[in-house]
Amino acid sequence: MANGGFPQMFDLSGRVAAVTGGNGGIGLGIALGLAAAGARIAILARNPEKNRAAVAEIEANGGRAIAIALDVTERAALKPALAEVARALGPLDILVNNAGIALPGGALKLKAEAWDAVIETNLNGCFFLAQHAAESMVARSAGKIINIGSEYSHFGNQIAPSYAASKGALIQLTKSLAIELAPHNIQVNAIVPGWIESEMTAPIKSRPFYDEILKRTPAGRFGTPAECAGAAIFLASHAADFVTGATIFVDGGYAIR
Repeated sequence: MANGGFPQMFDLSGRVAAVTGGNGGIGLGIALGLAAAGARIAILARNPEKNRAAVAEIEANGGRAIAIALDVTERAALKPALAEVARALGPLDILVNNAGIALPGGALKLKAEAWDAVIETNLNGCFFLAQHAAESMVARSAGKIINIGSEYSHFGNQIAPSYAASKGALIQLTKSLAIELAPHNIQVNAIVPGWIESEMTAPIKSRPFYDEILKRTPAGRFGTPAECAGAAIFLASHAADFVTGATIFVDGGYAIR
């Protein structure tokens, strides 16, 4: 192979990837990156209009994609959605659990339904999608599951403890799935993005907290969704066949300062 085979290690041609919440922000950045590496993409997200726009952007860049309207909290819809992906694109090789929400409210004010909504989206949806995806992956003795965590997977958050709890649990779920599925040649890893440019983080730029973030981040800036794609391509590729249960920080050094 040319160049020692290294370019081929990151080639995802012929692979099928499903990205939850893949119609915007980090999810879309990862979907675009996986498509550029050759994967066929299924966008699994709630907003049909944004889904169509995401598919159009992937196709405009030479990729192949479909979109399925899916709310990851609707458990009965998860397995049929993955079956639809398989019918349209082929058996699922890569699952990216990216969909997530954050609802403010500390222990003294948070309502039970808000807590449940965050845990159901950020943790339960990831587990059940991984469970269904693993059934197919085990049958073929190959697969990649990538969970998208948060800096609050590791730090506490008095403003949104439900979010921190869900993302912290997601890292432990990643490790647990990695142990169970490793004998089946399925690798399960996590990416922890730092502060990334997106619709969700845009309002922060008008708050004093923004300057604190920049001072704490050694890189001195927010990242971009595209900068999360490289880690996802690596974890989805044969280059990471001996990497499992790991957490990769894509945060400009935020977590180490």
